[in-house]
Parts: sequence; C-alpha cells; structure tokens
Amino acid sequence: MLYQAYQLQTDLTSPMRMFAEQASLLIGAGKSVLPSAPSLMSGVSQSSSKLSAALEVLARLRLTHARPAYNLPFVEVAGQSVAITEHKICELPFGTLLHFKKAMVSPGPKVLLVAPLSGHFATLLRETARTLLADHDVYITDWHNARDVPLSEGEFELDNYTDYLIKFLEVLGPGSHMVAVCQPCVAALAATAIMAEDDNPAQPASLTLMAGPVDCRINPTGVNELANSKPIEWFEKNLVHPVPWPHKGMMRLVYPGFLQLTAFLSMNLERHKKSFQDLYQHVRDGDFEKAQIIRTFYDEYLAVNDLPAAFYLQTVSKVFQTYDLPRGELTWHERKVNLKAIRRTALLTVEGERDDICAVGQTVAAQDLCSNIRPYMKSHHLQAGVGHYGVFSGRKWNQQIYPRVREVIHTSL
Repeated sequence: MLYQAYQLQTDLTSPMRMFAEQASLLIGAGKSVLPSAPSLMSGVSQSSSKLSAALEVLARLRLTHARPAYNLPFVEVAGQSVAITEHKICELPFGTLLHFKKAMVSPGPKVLLVAPLSGHFATLLRETARTLLADHDVYITDWHNARDVPLSEGEFELDNYTDYLIKFLEVLGPGSHMVAVCQPCVAALAATAIMAEDDNPAQPASLTLMAGPVDCRINPTGVNELANSKPIEWFEKNLVHPVPWPHKGMMRLVYPGFLQLTAFLSMNLERHKKSFQDLYQHVRDGDFEKAQIIRTFYDEYLAVNDLPAAFYLQTVSKVFQTYDLPRGELTWHERKVNLKAIRRTALLTVEGERDDICAVGQTVAAQDLCSNIRPYMKSHHLQAGVGHYGVFSGRKWNQQIYPRVREVIHTSL
C-alpha cells in the first residue's frame, strides 16, 4: 500500500509541479525583456526574480525515476578533445553493458566499471567514468529500474548480479580489468573467484575495490548498525512493496528507491534544506553558475532506482548481517565462493579516511581473504581527508587516488 500511496501522491502533485516549472521559465524569459533603467521596472524585475526562484524550487522538490544522461560527449586525452559515443554492448533484463567508445584507434585497456545497485542509477559514477576515460576503454554496468522490468523476466538475486559481472567480463574478453565501487565489491570478488576457479580466460587481469563492504564486522558504521538493528523478516515486511499500476513491472516486489532516498535525506536533512535555500537565493540574484551546480547535483540525487526485492534482502542478510564472504560461507548457485582460487588477478583496495558508510578496514579485508595472490600483486590506498563519495569523485579522486588505480591497471597488462 505504501508504494500505491506514493504513486497517488505523485500523480496528484505532478500537474502543480509542471505548472511551477513552466511558470518559472516564462517569468525568467519575461525578465530579459524588461527595461533596466526605470526604477519601477527594476522593482517589477526583483519581484519576478523572487517568484521565479520560488517556483523553480517548488518544481525541483520532486523525485524522478528515469536514468539521467551521462553527458560525456568528449574526454581530454593528452591535451586533445576526443569524442565519446555510447553503445549498448550487451542488454539483459536488469542491466546493460554500456560502452563509452572513444573516437581513437587505441583507446587503452578495457575496464569494466561496476556501479552499485543501491537506489541510484549508474550515472552516480559519471565523474569516475570521465576520469578513467582519459587512459582506458571504459564500460559500465548500467542497471535498470526494477519497476520497469516486467514480472515475466523473473527474479534478480545476488547470484544473478554475479552472473551479470561474469557475462560482461566474458563479452569484454581476456585482459580486461574490473573496478567496483561500494556495494558491488562483494559480487566483484565472488565473480573473480568463480572465474579463477573455472580457469575462465576472461577473469580480470586486475580488480580494484573502492570503499566496499567486504567485511562489515570491522569498524561498524551507522549503516551497518541499522542493518543489524532488525531481523531480515522486518526488512521484508516493512521495506518491500509491489510495484503499482501503470508501470511495466507492476506487481514485482521491490525495495523502492524513494525509501532509500528518504533514509539518506533524513541523515543530512539540514544540509539539504540549506542547499535548496541557496538555490532560491542564487536564482533570485541571477547567479546562474552557482545555481546550476546545485541543479546538477539534485538532478542526479533525486533520480531514484527501485531495487529487486530478492537482491536487496539477500544483500542485507548476507553482506551486512551474517557476513558470508569473510566467513567463507558465501555461495553462488549453491557453490561455495573460494577467494583463495584467485591467483592471477592483481588486487587494489581503496578506502577513505572519513568514510561513514564503509569504514576503514572493511575493504582492505579483501587483501587477507585473497591469500593466494602474490604480495607484489597486492596494494592498498588509504586516502586522507575524504568521505565515501570522495573515494570515487572530486579533486582527491582525480589527483591522488586515480593515479594508483591507473598504475595497477597498466602494470597488470
């Protein structure tokens, strides 16, 4: 009933928000033709600026459920601008292998960038992909919104996530590299171990795990404590809901993205309120550059992606509650995942000093678990002064973390 109530509220308020958006644009366009000299016109202009700003804020206080554009038309390579085109290489019901193809003969080593399936779209890694593109041939796991996947396509579980990674690596072929960010670090390790044990020629040459919950028993965060505050039955009863009409995935059980976002917003409510106050002031004052920064952030942040219920519940249970991977109990289609099988894949783990989602120690745990990787093929980077998102975006990602990632990839060819 919760998802139905949300859908009803969205349908009822949608006309008002559309009106606010169009009115804001019209008022903004009207201001540009007002004379600037007369004081009366100046007063009218100030009033219209306030109204336009208020209407824009109202219009933007909404969630969207479609993936935003990646907006990666080109990348700088050795000081030259190189065009980028997006190509769907392998399209499956719950996700697509998307290729950011560079217009050059030698695009660099193939890298599979594994995005989390955690309430937002893979475009959350836009800046990660942009940085990697300077030296690599980049592919990304472009996860679909579960509410748009027909019930006839079946379930999508943690095992299926691992299946997708194996399939995508096989499409890329031997000598490829895998970079996993946050949640999928567990599945990335599992896929690598399974491929190694099967002597699959497409097993990754290197694996980079960034701020991922490999062993959540270490330095538990608020997120870890929340996951352990209730039995898994509570999560299933209270956080899993059927997709309502008229969506393609009607009756599919999902963990709605709007619930995940609500939890994130509540953790930093004052900061988000301040951001929308700043947006109002920037639009009112005509500071469009600063306003655009806030718009861009919330266009991404408020785009939510529903998770398949089975995948969500298994992740909470196996990763955050029973710690199956570090205990050696994780299975893939009833087969034990053996991390000791990994021998030929170089391993880099990356953590952020101030990460309050995936604490220091949780990702580097992979180093000990992968005990048969030779020491010279293992490395770890602890980045000072960054939180969770700073591990894969921002200045320190570009200037200090990325060079380590690039070095591991290029020395593992």
